[in-house]
Amino acid sequence: MNPLLLKGVRPYGEGEPIDLLIRDGVIAEGTDENAEIIEGNGAVLLPGFVDLHTHLREPGREDTETIETGSKAAALGGYTAVFAMANTDPVADNAVIVEHVARRGQEVGLVDVHPVGAVTVGLKGEKLAELGTMAKSKANVRVFSDDGHCVHDPLIMRRALEYSKSLGAVIAQHAEEPRLTVGAQAHEGENASRLGLQGWPAAAEESIVARDCILAKQVDARLHVCHVSTTGTADVLKWAKARGTKVSAEVTPHHLILTDDRLSTYDPVNKVNPPLRTQADVDALRQALADGTIDCVATDHAPHAVQDKDCEWSAARPGMLGLQTALGIVAETMVKTGLLDWRGVARVMSERPAEIAGLTDQGRPIAVGEPANLVLVDPDASWTVHGAQLASIAGNTPFEGMELPAAVTATILRGRVTAVAGRIAE
Repeated sequence: MNPLLLKGVRPYGEGEPIDLLIRDGVIAEGTDENAEIIEGNGAVLLPGFVDLHTHLREPGREDTETIETGSKAAALGGYTAVFAMANTDPVADNAVIVEHVARRGQEVGLVDVHPVGAVTVGLKGEKLAELGTMAKSKANVRVFSDDGHCVHDPLIMRRALEYSKSLGAVIAQHAEEPRLTVGAQAHEGENASRLGLQGWPAAAEESIVARDCILAKQVDARLHVCHVSTTGTADVLKWAKARGTKVSAEVTPHHLILTDDRLSTYDPVNKVNPPLRTQADVDALRQALADGTIDCVATDHAPHAVQDKDCEWSAARPGMLGLQTALGIVAETMVKTGLLDWRGVARVMSERPAEIAGLTDQGRPIAVGEPANLVLVDPDASWTVHGAQLASIAGNTPFEGMELPAAVTATILRGRVTAVAGRIAE
């Protein structure tokens, strides 16, 4: 692999532009006349993004996404590592499936693909899956989640937390009390009532988060809360962290910008779980991300086939694409508003996700001797989202036609360029 020279880049968007040399996959000192050159033109240099919550659909739904197409979307979005959720078909609840996912990720080689193991067998919430076997497998699983389903039984959840502690792992919970969301189609509030849609109450999320924080504190285990969507959940997290609970949390880009006002057209592209909430919730989530109550941004990238989205609202599958639009949404909602600077973006999109997942080679400082997992961002660029032009097989983006700020100009994985100028590198 040839040396790479990034000319005129600004680490974390700070100071005057510098030249940065990459040799043998790490950041090096000096320069090299034989190096391949990428002209930065004053662009912002950040650690490569890490997504704790990606649905790559392989195995089982390769008609909507594959590890290859999802990896392309991730690289184009500035990601150098993603965590592939377990709700595949068959479910990733054993060593065979998680090793397959990890191996396919390595074969594609555009991002580090880390499989997430299921907490319970078949995501049914009845019996713990083979957590120890998956952790000790070649996939080295350290994040477990039944995402798409809540581990609703408190005894099962407590046992999962206890077991994960011994493995040095984290349980990522899809917080949804299922008895409160039977038939739910939208956030329980004025819009759902007006549109005749069954309500999804905020308490369904908040009650599970409160319960699990208490359990995690009791057994001194690590809990991660997926896709936080309500003001009340942010309040619970603040309370739990003040008590010393080992809890972390993520928010999705779409919950930072979209509200349930979008539902008036009944367009299922806006259907997601948890549902889009109110403007007050959006404002609270932005503030919680800025002050560290919510640790990171995770995309919950969820591709769906046309027949699963282009149908009546009640029959549509919940979920949205997110890997290629995440940076733009964070720039729009957090950077342009002054809630985060670019060093803050590095914290919520790279550093904290890597820490939560226990990755030692991602989210590292931009310094000599550190792994060269990097993303170059043009902060002054703008681009228009078109689902058909995204790398995913599916095109279900709620941001169709929206103009977003900031653009990834290059993504670098261990010193190798994986995406440049909006294209996958040769």
